[in-house]
Amino acid sequence: MAAGEGTRLRPLTERWPKPILPIDGRPVIATLLRELRAAACTRVHVVVGHLAEQVESLVGDGSGFELDVRYVRQPQADGSADAVIRALGAGARPPLVVAAADTVFTRGDVARFAATAAGADGAIAYRFDPAPSPPHRAALAVAAGRIERVVDTDPANPRAAAPLWWLDTGVTHYLDSLPGPPYELARAYQQAIDAGLEIRAVEIGKTRDLTRPPDLVQENFPYLAGS
Repeated sequence: MAAGEGTRLRPLTERWPKPILPIDGRPVIATLLRELRAAACTRVHVVVGHLAEQVESLVGDGSGFELDVRYVRQPQADGSADAVIRALGAGARPPLVVAAADTVFTRGDVARFAATAAGADGAIAYRFDPAPSPPHRAALAVAAGRIERVVDTDPANPRAAAPLWWLDTGVTHYLDSLPGPPYELARAYQQAIDAGLEIRAVEIGKTRDLTRPPDLVQENFPYLAGS
């Protein structure tokens, strides 16, 4: 998912889309594509919107990442579920690994997530670092390796939902009846949980992203310093 406007990063994102901004000196989307390739994904649908041409120019046809990359336009920021619906309409087929293109995952975590999630109706990754920070980083209620609530209001819950999802047909069934806009994956997953589907919780390591302009310096300073 690479269509967002990155409003908290303005004015940087008035000129550049968030996924092409660097962490450790490399465009975030480029790091993500390499992780998807390491997870044995071969075809990737990149859902683009804001300043889409810059993302498309950087990634190209995906051959530089040993991937078959196809582009899907999301004209408005109508939510994460809308992005997935548009990818399905463009030919993506479940099971799907869905990721936000503005997040750097710990190396190998995307592959481990996919392997752990395989066979489930759905799965959502969670991490302890960074911690939950509502409303943009919700806590995830987990019990016995399964998700009970996609948005947990317990302030003592240290598990934060990560922007990494597994969707099989059991979950995609709920995408077409969501309230909105915006249409959000969290609602589809909660409906699936309430219906008794198996939605696995997969712990991953630290994630990194750029939330506000000073983060661009902080997340690249060690690289620029040569450490």
